[in-house]
Parts: sequence; C-alpha cells; structure tokens
Amino acid sequence: MGMVVMSKRELNRLEVLARLDSDRLTAQAAAELMKMTPRQTYRLLRRYRDGGASAVANQRRGRPSNNRLPDVVRDHAIALVRERYADFGPTFAAEKLAERHDLRVSRETLRSWMRQAGIWMSRAERKRIQQPRHRREHVGELVQIDGSEHRWFEDRAAVCTLLVFVDDATSRLMELRFVASESTFAYFEALKAYLRRHGKPVAFYSDKHSIFRVSNENAVSGNGMTQFGRALSELNIEILCANTSQAKGRVERAHHTLQDRLVKELRLAGINTIEAANAFLPNFVADYNGRFAKPAARDQDFHRPVDLRQDLDQILCWREQRQVSHQLVVNYSRMKLTLKPEGLAVRLRGKMVEIYDFPDGRLEIRWKGRSLRYSAFDKLQRVSHAAIVENKRLGEILAWIKEQQDRQPRFNRVPDGPRRSSQKPGMLKTRALQIAEAAKLKSKALRVSRRRSDMVVSAAPAHAPSEAAK
Repeated sequence: MGMVVMSKRELNRLEVLARLDSDRLTAQAAAELMKMTPRQTYRLLRRYRDGGASAVANQRRGRPSNNRLPDVVRDHAIALVRERYADFGPTFAAEKLAERHDLRVSRETLRSWMRQAGIWMSRAERKRIQQPRHRREHVGELVQIDGSEHRWFEDRAAVCTLLVFVDDATSRLMELRFVASESTFAYFEALKAYLRRHGKPVAFYSDKHSIFRVSNENAVSGNGMTQFGRALSELNIEILCANTSQAKGRVERAHHTLQDRLVKELRLAGINTIEAANAFLPNFVADYNGRFAKPAARDQDFHRPVDLRQDLDQILCWREQRQVSHQLVVNYSRMKLTLKPEGLAVRLRGKMVEIYDFPDGRLEIRWKGRSLRYSAFDKLQRVSHAAIVENKRLGEILAWIKEQQDRQPRFNRVPDGPRRSSQKPGMLKTRALQIAEAAKLKSKALRVSRRRSDMVVSAAPAHAPSEAAK
C-alpha cells in the first residue's frame, strides 16, 4: 500500500473514528469533536471500517478542481501578459485584461498563473522594505512633495521629471505635473495649481534639495530662506525637510507605483510629450486615488482657503533686491536694466528696488509695490550703433562696450539666478538657452584644440578668408 498524504484535521478525525470504532466514544461525542452531524459521522465511520485509514483522506486530493478554468483560457491569458503586460503586476494586469481584451480572470488566479510561468515574484521574494511611520490623522495636515526624474516616456522622448504631491494621512495624489527638470519655477506652477484646487495645507514635507533649504548656513542674503520658502512663508505654510529619504516614505512609494503604472498607461495611450501627459494626468489621478487612497483617521480637513487679497502670481515668483546706480541702471543676471528717467524713477538713485522674475517669462522692477518702466541691455549680446544712439542714459553701458568692442562675449559660466528650464518662453529664457548652447560650443572647441596634431602651425593658403571675414 502506498503512502497516504493526510492533513492535520484528517489525522485528528482518524483518532476519533478509532475510539468510536472500539466503543470508547459515543457517536454524539465523536460528532462534536469532529464538528459534524451524527449522520455524517456514521457515514465516515462506515468508510473507515471498509477502507481503513486511507478512506478518511480527501478523495479529490491531487485532482484538478471542478471550478478550474480551461487550459485554453489560461494559455491565452499568459500569452497576452507575456506579449503586452510582462512588467505588470497581477492586479494591474487583471484590470487590463478585462478592460482591453474582455478576459475576466481574478487577480489571485492570474497571480498563480504568472508565478507558475515565471513572470512575477511575490513581495517576499523581492524583499521590499516598508517604512513603519504612522500616518497623520487629518487631510492637509502634512503633504509630502518630491520630484522623480525618470524615463516616463521610455524611448519615445527624453528624460523628464514628475512633481508629486502626496497627502500623508490618506496617500492621495494631490497634484502631479510633468516638467523638464526640478526647479523653483516648476514648483511655483505646481504649487499654484495645488492651492487653487485644495487650498493651503498646514505644512509641506520635502527632502533637503536647494529649492527648499539654504545649505549654506552663513549665507548673507535671503534671510535663511529659499525663494520657495519665502513664498510659503507669505502664504503662512510651513515647510519641513526630512533627514533621510525613508522618512518621506509615502511619496517615495508613490514614485515606485507611478514609475510602474503611469509609464505603462502613457505607453498604452500613445503619449510622448509633456503637454499631452499633463492633459492625461487628471483622469489618471482620479482612477489612482479611487484604487489606492486610504480613509483619514479623522474627518476634518486641515486645508485653509487662500486669502482673496493675496495675488498668487505676485507671491509665486523669483524676487531679488538690487541697488539703482547714479545712471539709473540696475544690474540683474548679467543684464543692465535702465530705468526710464521719468517721474518716480529719477529720485531712486542709490536706493534699493525689487526685481520680480515671473515663471511666465515677465520681468518687472518695483519700488514699494509700484512698477517702473525700463529698457534692457544684455551684456552677452553685441549692440548695434543704432541701439546705442537710442539710449540716452547709457554711461555704464558705453564704458563696458569700449572694453569689449573687439571681443566676443565670454561664456565662462552660467549667470547667477534661477534655473529657467521650466520657465515659459521670454527674454530671459531665450537668453539662458543661448548661453548654454554657446558654452557647449566653447567646451567642444577647447577639447579639439588640445589634440597633438593642432600643435603644428602652418601658413594659411592665399585664397583662405580672413578671420574678420568669417
């Protein structure tokens, strides 16, 4: 007789049946011990007397279930997963099989199939580490913010950054925005959309990026605040910086989920531009929150309405103070901004004015809230004689032109000021792109000039054009 596999419950029943068969136990007591009716107890006793211990074991053990799906359905599902959803999890893959292929399979069944086919591994096998920090109790009490640089469009477009705002109490996605790179202007635009949609939270929780925190403790300007911190201070919103990435685990885990799900959703939708992706995000966020958001421990929402007297456009911009020279010239980002000699501007010699650099590309000079008219001169551009004649008060500019008249502008470094990758097209954005392009060309020229073959100097042919003609 071969080996019989039995469960612990079946072994316990075997012991009770042996005692019942030897009249050491009544049928009623045996039924109570086996948690079945007396009728079923007598039926099981007859099987025991006729077949012995092996008759007590489940007769269907090792056989396929009667509710098992046909092998054709299994093979079709696995083929679709291998072809289109090989990097999807079982839950997400089951959703897409139902939505796009009308193939309805439970996620646990699909999970078993994918594990058997070697397509998917469990969390224990992947050894994911979970952060045990407790959630806040109210919506809007703490909102975690971070940027995730990733190939969101895979090989269809260049790398870009997704700004993510996650509520700590519920894990809800509060705001998503694709941008070219993580910058102050990008966070200004995302914050403006957040405030108009939800209101003001109690605090934001971020990493120690220079956008959120001044790294230099001895910095003279800025009152220890970054431009983003200054804007939040005016809005009466606190910002806290995490010491480690594990401390802001909500947004970090959201990055992992988004880099899995959102990348594939963009692929299925055929999206490969930042503009189209931002238009796609609202529906994705609603679906994501419906699936994964948790209920808050308390019902009260801590978001506060934005004060109608506060203009978000005036707060969410880059501000710096500059001194007006005796020629009514203000220097900013290696540019000379000459005030029009009219009205209030004439009396501002030697006084401090404020530069307003907006995300939409506008640039304003203000004194005590009043906007001043000006004309701009870029040090990095050559000025025609006609432009010099038109400017009547360009003493400093003329002195600089006299020094640089026969030399091209030198792009030794990018001028001080905000990163403009996320700023809309304008005078300063176009200028920043020109500086970056010229710096690349100069670097390339320097690398070429170091070659050994360039050390040999030969006379130019007679018909070669001169340097000035070039």
